[in-house]
Amino acid sequence: MSINVIAAAHDQSCHYQDSLTASVEAGVLYVVATPIGNLGDMTLRAIQVLQGVDYIAAEDTRHSKPLLQFFGIATPLVSLHEYNERARIPQLLADLQAGKSVALIADAGTPLISDPGFPLLQALRQYGLKAVPIPGASGLLAALSVAGLPTDRFVFEGFPPARTAARRRRLQRLVKEERTLVFFEASHRLQASLTDMAMIFGAHREAVIARELTKRYEEIHGDTLTALSEWIGADKDRLKGEFVVIVRGAMPTVETSVSIEVRYLLQILLAELPLKRAVALAVELTGLSKNRLYGLALTVEKAWLSDQ
Repeated sequence: MSINVIAAAHDQSCHYQDSLTASVEAGVLYVVATPIGNLGDMTLRAIQVLQGVDYIAAEDTRHSKPLLQFFGIATPLVSLHEYNERARIPQLLADLQAGKSVALIADAGTPLISDPGFPLLQALRQYGLKAVPIPGASGLLAALSVAGLPTDRFVFEGFPPARTAARRRRLQRLVKEERTLVFFEASHRLQASLTDMAMIFGAHREAVIARELTKRYEEIHGDTLTALSEWIGADKDRLKGEFVVIVRGAMPTVETSVSIEVRYLLQILLAELPLKRAVALAVELTGLSKNRLYGLALTVEKAWLSDQ
């Protein structure tokens, strides 16, 4: 191996910790991600931290015990869920101030993503205590990574309201949202939510359902909202498990201030190139935003086709 190659490898390694051993600091809360299904997604660092802290605050101790036992983690557990979190905070703060180290885990995935923990983290900041993330599995990011929808800008909406009227009001406020929308949804409400989304966002809005991610019966299926609702309803087994629903954002509103020259440029490009390539070239030539030009290109193309 040449000296230059060795030097380059050393420079690259500077981005990472030199040691694979995770040290546990006194008085620190570790926010630890755990697998969302496949146990192979448990990180080495997560195991080492969970073994090294004084105790673990778990959303459901009954759920977490088998996971910890599988990895040989015998650290004591206490419960921390939405019903006891505020009552637990004073003791947790006292323990951290006394120099104890604590890990926070959810039932699955990354804590605080639609899980308890927010009041605790707020309290930590107020008291000047330290929180350290131990990253790992996340259903939100796993679904986004394979959805095939824009990921440069997205908004996470968590679980839609359970009641129909409240859910529809929430969705209505998102009608003009141009960023990709990401939802969690419970199996028994999925069909109703998809129906409401189709009604409010439009039957032909593109979306993706990610079901049982990393598990044996994982499915990732994309189509229009109406077609997805029909697909889910066609097989009762598809309504089992945990779901992430990803919906393409609204098409950008084309501003009337766009110059005649830009419209003319798009007309020329669209006559010779596919839509995406025409937009990409227009972005390079004009410096305008991709979203803005994409919306305008769709309008120009539609007008051009109607004249044929």
